[in-house]
Amino acid sequence: MGVDGFVPNCYSFVSALSACASLGCLRSGKEIHAKVVRVEGELNSFLENSLVNFYGKCGVLRSAVAVFEGIMDPNEVSWTSLVSCACQCGENEEGLRIFVRAHKAGVKVNEFACASVLGACASVESMELGMQVHSYIVKSGTRMDQFVVTGLVNLYAKCADMDSAQLAFDEVRNAHLTAWTALIGGYVQHGKYKEATNLFIKLHKSGEKPNERTFATVLSNEIEIGKQLHSLIIKFGYLSYTVIGNSIMDFYFKSGNNAEALKVFDEMNDHDVVTWNALISGHMNAGFYDEAVKLLRDMLSKGFELNLHSYSSILSICGDLPAINWGKETHCRIVKLEFEMNVVVGSALIDMYAKCGKLSNARVVFDNFNFKNIVSWNTMLVGYAHHGHGEKSLEIYDMMLKSGVKPNGITFIGVLSACGHSGLLEDGLHYFNSMVEDFGITPRTDHLACMVNLFSRKGLTKLAYDFIKKCPAKPDKVVWRCLLSGCKLNKDFELGKLAAEKILSIDPDDVSAYVMLSNIYAELKMWDEIAKVRKVMKEKVLKKDTGYSWIELMSKTYLFTSAREAGSEGYFVSEVLNGLTEHLFDEGKTSNILFLIKRKRKSTTIVAKDQNLQVHNIDGQQQTENENGLIEDPIIKEVWWIKIA
Repeated sequence: MGVDGFVPNCYSFVSALSACASLGCLRSGKEIHAKVVRVEGELNSFLENSLVNFYGKCGVLRSAVAVFEGIMDPNEVSWTSLVSCACQCGENEEGLRIFVRAHKAGVKVNEFACASVLGACASVESMELGMQVHSYIVKSGTRMDQFVVTGLVNLYAKCADMDSAQLAFDEVRNAHLTAWTALIGGYVQHGKYKEATNLFIKLHKSGEKPNERTFATVLSNEIEIGKQLHSLIIKFGYLSYTVIGNSIMDFYFKSGNNAEALKVFDEMNDHDVVTWNALISGHMNAGFYDEAVKLLRDMLSKGFELNLHSYSSILSICGDLPAINWGKETHCRIVKLEFEMNVVVGSALIDMYAKCGKLSNARVVFDNFNFKNIVSWNTMLVGYAHHGHGEKSLEIYDMMLKSGVKPNGITFIGVLSACGHSGLLEDGLHYFNSMVEDFGITPRTDHLACMVNLFSRKGLTKLAYDFIKKCPAKPDKVVWRCLLSGCKLNKDFELGKLAAEKILSIDPDDVSAYVMLSNIYAELKMWDEIAKVRKVMKEKVLKKDTGYSWIELMSKTYLFTSAREAGSEGYFVSEVLNGLTEHLFDEGKTSNILFLIKRKRKSTTIVAKDQNLQVHNIDGQQQTENENGLIEDPIIKEVWWIKIA
């Protein structure tokens, strides 16, 4: 249009911004914004609302707020756009605050804003706020359209009140398909697969044809139900829909059936950015980081633009490896795209830096957040707790409460873990009771494991065992493993034997339980029992997983593993290690009988080799510097050392 000499007017700009919003083209939309200012000068409300909507759909709330604050007299559409924008960006608490501001300003927001706010209440699982919004909708006479009804069903389902969700659904004579889908999704979310399946059958019998999103919602982790739905999807001819293919692929990945997930990917006609995100996340969650990095490069080479979830996946990979240099490069790209203030990406940045041990960097990102949600707070809190900074973790918890954010179950995992690292038993008991009594959170096995660890660190293994027996949460093998580790540390070998037996009753092939049981027998010098354990392991063909660690130095990663052979470099590392262990023994720093046995046999060997999965730049170029820790460069200032097993 511009090439042909036509000057775009207000309606042209609005249409172009709407297209950019739908496609998520942030750069093109910003260029249009600049042209709007240059051509139109003073903006009218039509253009201003379009800009708010555009920035909102592109996930840049800061720019949307800046445009909104420049509107002289914001109307109902302006407020609705900003509320919806905040909620779409995942800034649910901010969306709720804007909704309250609109109400205080005397603006009656429409059904679209109400639906967005209900979604925000559902996301933060705030039943109290949701009920207040529900009350406002009834009192204000807001039209109960399909979006509002769906929002109500979704709210109550997310807050685990399926009776109220069903009631909200039943109050509508002819429920829209989206409401059906939300209610089915609620039953699936809470593990009520039978009710979800029956409702799906009822939907089918009602004559309402389920669409691709309904199928996507009803797919669950129940493998047999999922397979049946897969067959129905093929029968209805929905397999050609990309959103359906994405959901089926995600279902198989979550079910641990990676081969079937890849088969679905290959059979899909079209792949979008969501497809690639699901594929990358599936490999990453399965621990196939090499393949996840390779798929990311394939995605970029095919011309797909990374979205918010793509960057979250990349940061998750960087944190799990961990690969700090690649993470920093990704951070730079995020800043350039103005995604840093998005709550999803921002939380992923905090998590990445925390997992890489860069807590100061994580805190900078956290402090720069304009709008923090429960995920942001939890990520920073758990990050401090994971690295043993108990006091700072509890400081974050206090700040969180003062800011008005209600803690959830994950928050208390971090809090209890922080108490464990700091040895704060009385505080840990206080927070546990507060979780139950003040916030109505039912203890899960994660919380039980934290408490067992807390008791064990104080040498109170008997009290830890009593706590397990009294707690309503059913102990899993993680809980028993915490007790087993505590017993080994505190030399409570009788209770340790019981804990090991509990683990093996849950998982008879748990190698670590056999190994720790064998270690306990070694401490007790019960050699016959050790022989029995090793015989069982041999019969079951169970082998101890090889422990390994690695260092990242000058963008190159070196792997160290206990192995029987070593090259010249590995031999030198072995000699250094043996020298260090001799010093430990001579200084009387160890009384571990297993260490003494290994020393006597002189069987400690180690090998150092380049790890196949190296840190790569985002464009796939490998870093090839040839430094090798303290051996190659003894004056190096910082060595990244990561230990597994």
